[in-house]
Amino acid sequence: KEERKVAAAERRATAAERRNRMLAGEDKYLLPRDKGPVRAYVRDIVDARRNLVGLFMPLALVLIMAMFVSPALQAIVTLAMLIMMMFMAIEGVWLGRKINNQVRERFPDTPDGGFKLGWYAFVRASQIRKLRAPKPRVRPGDAI
Repeated sequence: KEERKVAAAERRATAAERRNRMLAGEDKYLLPRDKGPVRAYVRDIVDARRNLVGLFMPLALVLIMAMFVSPALQAIVTLAMLIMMMFMAIEGVWLGRKINNQVRERFPDTPDGGFKLGWYAFVRASQIRKLRAPKPRVRPGDAI
């Protein structure tokens, strides 16, 4: 029984070490979707700018809570959420195109690109900055 506790503690310590290295951005420990210099470059581009789409989750929570305050607000809140989603879609398309153009300039012979890379950038941008994994290496406003 004692051996199992020791083995479990070792497994937890190993998993915590792997997670810390993954959050630090070590390529060996990253998930397959995050590996490679192209994906690191995309993460840096996304992390170096402020994104409207990153406000979606906090605004959505505020709008959902507002729906419970007054039934009269429901139509206004629904319209606000639709407008917010429209802006998110526009920014997502714009961000995807921008990312793909910059990747083609910097890595002209990479097979990575298109919708997949744009989607990767959009998903990264939509996450709350403090919860992004791997952690951002650049601050907003830094030059890439």
